[in-house]
Amino acid sequence: MRNLILSIALYGFAFGAQAQQEGTVITWKTLTDVKFTEKYVEKYQDWFLFPNFGPQVKSLDGQNVAIKGYVIPIDLEEGLYALSAFPFAACFFCGAAGPESVMTLNIKQAKRKYNTDDVVTFKGKLRLNDSNIEDFNYILDNAEEVKFHY
Repeated sequence: MRNLILSIALYGFAFGAQAQQEGTVITWKTLTDVKFTEKYVEKYQDWFLFPNFGPQVKSLDGQNVAIKGYVIPIDLEEGLYALSAFPFAACFFCGAAGPESVMTLNIKQAKRKYNTDDVVTFKGKLRLNDSNIEDFNYILDNAEEVKFHY
């Protein structure tokens, strides 16, 4: 009985350590806690949507998170990727989703090249972007692929 209790405690500790290491597991639904305001940007002489993040999303700013999505290569030579809630054919770029459904992946060290619509879970530090229109509203810094199932 003592060994069973010890085994359960060690399993719980190991699972908790893995979850802590991966960060808070979030879903794309979590990232919908945002509203957008149109503002005119003189530099581009056009209107752009600027995010007003809700409290749930604001609490994740600067936190380590893990999120699963579809990889969208932006520039393979530069190693630039985005992660999307939807496959490429239905992603933000095609007008089928909102800006809250995609994030920049600043990959720590790519261990492989990713293909369009690879389904991957990444962990990293989430950064909210409410001012730079040349980047997505969500940015995952030091992103690295994890084999974490949820």
